[in-house]
Amino acid sequence: MRYHPCQSQGAAPSSLAPDLCPLTPDLWPLALHVADDYPSYLGLLFSGELARRAQQAIDSLADCALCGRQCHADRRHEPPPRSFCRTGRYAGISSAFAHHGEEDCLRGWNGSGTIFFARCNLRCVFCQNFEISWEGQGRPVDADELAAMMLRLQDRGCHNINFVTPSHVVPQILEALLVAAGRGLRLPLVYNTGGYDHLDTLRLLDGVIDIYMPDLKFWEPARSALLLHADDYPQVACAAIREMHRQVGDLVLDEHGLARRGLLVRHLVMPGGLDETRQILRFLAREISPDTFVNIMPQYHPDGHAAQYAAINRPITSAEYRQALAIARAEGLRRLDIR
Repeated sequence: MRYHPCQSQGAAPSSLAPDLCPLTPDLWPLALHVADDYPSYLGLLFSGELARRAQQAIDSLADCALCGRQCHADRRHEPPPRSFCRTGRYAGISSAFAHHGEEDCLRGWNGSGTIFFARCNLRCVFCQNFEISWEGQGRPVDADELAAMMLRLQDRGCHNINFVTPSHVVPQILEALLVAAGRGLRLPLVYNTGGYDHLDTLRLLDGVIDIYMPDLKFWEPARSALLLHADDYPQVACAAIREMHRQVGDLVLDEHGLARRGLLVRHLVMPGGLDETRQILRFLAREISPDTFVNIMPQYHPDGHAAQYAAINRPITSAEYRQALAIARAEGLRRLDIR
């Protein structure tokens, strides 16, 4: 039986038909009014393109090269053999809640509808979500349950759906979005990533994601290898951010100051890392846009395995943070998130 994503009952099967969303009469009025007031993924839903991309992404799990790791594991099984992210057919979810600690333009007054995925495609030795990203705290959910989480967050008044650490579960997100959008999801989507994203995967998200929010952590391959276990991180992340900006442009806020569409980049200031901070901010100003919205974050503290690395086994100083802000301005960045 072919699954119709606009139905209000039933879970999506593991195989999706490429043309599974013909419009039913009750959805014609909505389809006729898909415009700037709606997230762009609705146009993909009604055209059938969202279903096609979801199927393509799910099929790719058989030889997974979705993220920067390119490990080519068969992730159709639990647990998946040789998979760096250790995530199989279903996404692991640690939590889903209205987050009031995000940037003002995301949290607004009702919070950002944040879904924390278990596991990660990076191995940041200082990870502040160590139990989730390294140890996999959470439980697997299917597309129907993930869609229900999105809809509950919308019902609570959240301003967006914020996917945290999504790079390794893009197929599962697309599959669930197909269900959620068919059942009434109308919130913008935030792709809250560490930045280690493959270009082909990002292209599957073109017209799906409204707000890209990548980290740009390090500039030097040697430091990336040591602290992220990914020496090609700078190259991969810079290419990913270029593609994200191509898709959504500079961050646009609505009349209430809420993010509507665009790129927001986070950079965590690291102990003794101001030389890399300068290179990162220069890249954003010169090669992305001087109007890139940047959150220069001061909250680093040793966590995870950081105590094993003397150079980062301390918080940053207030002087280091002030210098980072001064560097951003000197490099020509005009939009900084300062709270």
